[in-house]
Amino acid sequence: MTQPPLEDIIGYFSFADGWEEKYAYVIELGKKLPPLPDELKNDLTKVRGCVSQVWLWAEKDPATGRIHWQGDSDASIVKGLVAILLSAIQDKTAEQAHQFDAKLLFESLGLGEHLSPSRSNGFFAMVERIRALSSPETIHCL
Repeated sequence: MTQPPLEDIIGYFSFADGWEEKYAYVIELGKKLPPLPDELKNDLTKVRGCVSQVWLWAEKDPATGRIHWQGDSDASIVKGLVAILLSAIQDKTAEQAHQFDAKLLFESLGLGEHLSPSRSNGFFAMVERIRALSSPETIHCL
């Protein structure tokens, strides 16, 4: 299963009727996200600051310098948020992933208006983990 490009997700959000439809779409995106293998669900990949269990894994292609991301969560809506974030940064360079404006995406999708504070905090905890993994100091370790 492949994730839709970020442009398609943004387009869906702009035309969807009401938050219930958007919420269902976020859950659907999470269902399409391939599960992270159990051996990658560990303390090294766990995102701190999320109420739900969330894991992020990154692998850098040495030939292209692009990063392939994987993620998972034990909560449906959070897994959908992982899918949205990964659609934004998938197979980008470390610099592109590190500089991605997640706050603008969060605001443009209207997530702040409809997610609980703990889900919003979890979203930004994922963003910080992505930034940490794609920082110049860390990226050589991937």
